[in-house]
Amino acid sequence: MLKDKKIILGITGGIAAYKACEIIRRLKKLGADVVVVMTGNAKKFITPLTLETLSENEVVTEMFPKRRFVGIRHVDLAGWADLILIAPATANIIGKIRSGIADDILTTIVISSKAPVLIAPAMNVNMYENPIFQENLSYLEKLGYRFVEPEVGELASGIVGKGRLAKPETIVDEAVKLLTRKRDLEGRSIVVTASRTEEPLDPVRYLSNRSSGKMGYAITEEANQRGAKVTLISGPSGLPIPFGLNFVQVKTAKEMLAAVRSAFRKTDALIMAAAVSDFSPSVISKDKIKKGEEEILLKLRSTVDILKEMGKKKKNKILVGFSLETEDEIKNAKKKIVEKNLDLIVVNNPNVSGAGFEVDTNQVTLIDKRGRTEKLPLLSKKEVATKILDKVKLLLRKKK
Repeated sequence: MLKDKKIILGITGGIAAYKACEIIRRLKKLGADVVVVMTGNAKKFITPLTLETLSENEVVTEMFPKRRFVGIRHVDLAGWADLILIAPATANIIGKIRSGIADDILTTIVISSKAPVLIAPAMNVNMYENPIFQENLSYLEKLGYRFVEPEVGELASGIVGKGRLAKPETIVDEAVKLLTRKRDLEGRSIVVTASRTEEPLDPVRYLSNRSSGKMGYAITEEANQRGAKVTLISGPSGLPIPFGLNFVQVKTAKEMLAAVRSAFRKTDALIMAAAVSDFSPSVISKDKIKKGEEEILLKLRSTVDILKEMGKKKKNKILVGFSLETEDEIKNAKKKIVEKNLDLIVVNNPNVSGAGFEVDTNQVTLIDKRGRTEKLPLLSKKEVATKILDKVKLLLRKKK
């Protein structure tokens, strides 16, 4: 599975360093070529000889080795690797990477490489929960670094909490996913809308809905990893902005319409995962509306149906819509396919357990233009994103 794949395994100074032996064994069994790079503190927990025996390669421990090395060591290793995997990764090494510090061979390789970096943290629960460390994690995730979440369990200190290194098989599985990910959307331009819109009533209040943006952001991340040139048009969301794509921030349905119109001309596919407000206030108060009246009459007007507008101009572009229905899901969704000139619609019911707002899972039915339906089981939103983009890929091929 990993034949001809070149992996740098970075090992840092934590008690879980011994588990790197099993990680190496599993990577080698899958055919990978593994070079181990150790920090100075890692050598206090496990010997280079053990790791050299398992990896069948010289273990790199020094920036400037005593024996002669031809070339620029960190640059050569950084360019050689298909993947840099750091396991276990201490709070210290993660903090240094986040700050751009390159004061040893491992951090210098990381900052010099364009290969994906997969990090498996392991530390005491108090260190893991420290807000500075959590900020470092979030920052690196925004830059595209990938993490294997630690487990909850008994730690070296004897207390139980989150911080134990993930199982070697879990770490290797994540490495395999990164190294074997298909790049079947290269050369394609995809626009994704996500989250919700907010329609102002006055300077402090607005009308909106409960969409968090998790589904749209999952589609964005999957499309980006599969090689597409992605534009994400997002309403307000607390999610980190994905790295390596064109990000457009909007608030209102009117702003989202303008952003979609602008991006639509140069795109191959538009995936409208955003929950756009159907109505906006007819009048926006210049001042905060005061409490006092028992009843306030709120007049609303319909917002422009963005998908319907794009459906009139689609030509050879692929249009994917989302339909949130609480009754007659399939019937209503099929009607929308015709009305909006869609190629695919994704239907879900928020009343189904695990398929509502602000959760990491979804249960959807995919319906194509010919009315063919595929009901998916309860999946993570990342898995749903994969299924949707598999369909988009096939639709794009047919448009050639």
